[in-house]
Amino acid sequence: MATPAARIEDLTFSEADFRPLADGASKNPEYNDARLATKRKLADMAKDAVARLKASGLELEQRTSLHNPHQFNGKRVGRLWAYLVRPKKEKARLKKTLGADLAKDLDQAYKNAYLCLAIEPDALEVSLRIHVDAWYDGQNMKRRYDGGGEAELLATLNALPGFRLRLDNWKGEWICGQLTRESLAEFFKFYTPGEHSLAVDFRWPAPEGNREFALAAGVPGEMIRALQGLEGLYRWAAWSKESEFLFG
Repeated sequence: MATPAARIEDLTFSEADFRPLADGASKNPEYNDARLATKRKLADMAKDAVARLKASGLELEQRTSLHNPHQFNGKRVGRLWAYLVRPKKEKARLKKTLGADLAKDLDQAYKNAYLCLAIEPDALEVSLRIHVDAWYDGQNMKRRYDGGGEAELLATLNALPGFRLRLDNWKGEWICGQLTRESLAEFFKFYTPGEHSLAVDFRWPAPEGNREFALAAGVPGEMIRALQGLEGLYRWAAWSKESEFLFG
């Protein structure tokens, strides 16, 4: 029998969630059980977020990252996260649109635009991410912007104070709530789907010795509410029936 999800209001983060991700522990399989407990916490948060988004008409599926050192993660777990990605039926529709060659391995979560709840050794994060290999979602977003969607996207991003629009691993960042037409145009001048990743994230610093906020009651619920705030951006950017701009 599956273990029931914890009530979100009962969830809190603890030092035991952060320490197994630090450099000295991230490669050590002895911390696998501790990381699994944290991953399950993120999974409970993601399940709650899926239910909330479904109630507003957006259907997504929940996945989680690996909690054990493995060849896939470079044998190091310095970050744990839960994904919210397009469901199977939408992946199947996208595959038909792209064709078999372009839609290889679409079932892998990072090959789709996704919403994310994450923990690192010194931070908590909520984000929308478009990986390099999710180029079709990036292309959909860029074509919609280029096709006259500048004002809509600008308003959507500026309704997310505290979030940052970021381009791949560049040092520059575009602060949501402070964006202008000119600054957004600068971003899209450089952003190339298939070559660059894209993220819109909100990070809560949680360095060792100064984690009072991250450990406070109610933080998981606050992260879920922040994730809900990304619904409009996800609907605008990711390819779907309501946002179908991939091929013009």
